[in-house]
Amino acid sequence: QVQLVESGGGSVQVGDSLRLSCLVSGRTFSARAMAWFRQTPGKEREFVAGILRSGGSNTYYADSMKGRGSISGDNAKNMVYLQMNSLKPEDTAIYYCAARSGFGVTVVAALYEFWGQGTQVTVSS
Repeated sequence: QVQLVESGGGSVQVGDSLRLSCLVSGRTFSARAMAWFRQTPGKEREFVAGILRSGGSNTYYADSMKGRGSISGDNAKNMVYLQMNSLKPEDTAIYYCAARSGFGVTVVAALYEFWGQGTQVTVSS
């Protein structure tokens, strides 16, 4: 099993920045690909960004986050981060860290076996 714990959410103003963190524990070698998803009430979980824990520059972003977000990992600390800049009200959501044992980042939430409990991000104008 892989355990994921998110932190770093909060209430911010439009244009502010936030860095979300995800601590990976347990059978960390099973977490080959990591991703951040977000969800608002009544909607499906939406892919935000993903990264391969094997390193390199294998990062992927949803169009809504390109140019504003940066996903990174620190395998020595078993951490994955999502830096979000120029936040907008539409970024308001619960943000989830996800991991999958399969090879490759995918935007399909159902293909991730492990999930954190989520952290709330609220952006106010």
